[in-house]
Amino acid sequence: MVPDAYDKLWKLIGLRYKSHPWHGIDISSRAPRIVSAFIEVIPSDTVKYEVDKKSGYLIIDRPQKFSNIVPALYGFIPQTYCKDEVARFCMEKTGREGIEGDDDPLDICVLTEREVTHGNIIVKAKPIGGFRMLDGGEADDKIIAVLENDEVYGSWEDVSDLPPSILDRLRHYFLTYKQLPSIAPKCEITHTYGREEAQEVIRRSQRDYATHYGNLEDVMSATLMEALSFGQRQKGILDSL
Repeated sequence: MVPDAYDKLWKLIGLRYKSHPWHGIDISSRAPRIVSAFIEVIPSDTVKYEVDKKSGYLIIDRPQKFSNIVPALYGFIPQTYCKDEVARFCMEKTGREGIEGDDDPLDICVLTEREVTHGNIIVKAKPIGGFRMLDGGEADDKIIAVLENDEVYGSWEDVSDLPPSILDRLRHYFLTYKQLPSIAPKCEITHTYGREEAQEVIRRSQRDYATHYGNLEDVMSATLMEALSFGQRQKGILDSL
């Protein structure tokens, strides 16, 4: 099967079956300046949803422990992965050793002036900064973005454009959303960084994804070719009997 035929096959499969939010949604040809974001949780949710890595469906991770309300649309950037490259960048910027990636896609929160009534959607977002967060010693960066072409927030280009109250609200949420009164804090934000550094984190997470998952369509094509070849061999054996 020639490469063009494979491309057509995967496009047809995409018409018939729902794409996996992490692997099947394109990050955007304009990344890291503009990225796709798959939204799992919205401010009105009273439980925390997250994508099930195996099935691609949203599952309930946990009820919100206290009065924590996510102050923005919250989800992840498809076709990213926080592993070795992201961890190295975190160690470089913090001066610490022994940090690992959290083995998840890169988290993103998207600010918009419009009320969005449900998650499980894709939005186009403009990264303007982020938090360098450590969760139990793992790099768990939170990219801060604005909804592309948003009437109010769309003109913001860098995290320095944010009103301090919005930044404080975001910071408070991520420092407390897993916190129990009887347990020592496990989440720490070491730095707040701007647009250029956020874009570098995204690029590194893309490289981590490429290293660990590669081009899935090429893998699927090779698997299909192997299956076809096996079928032909089996047919040859049956025909010879």
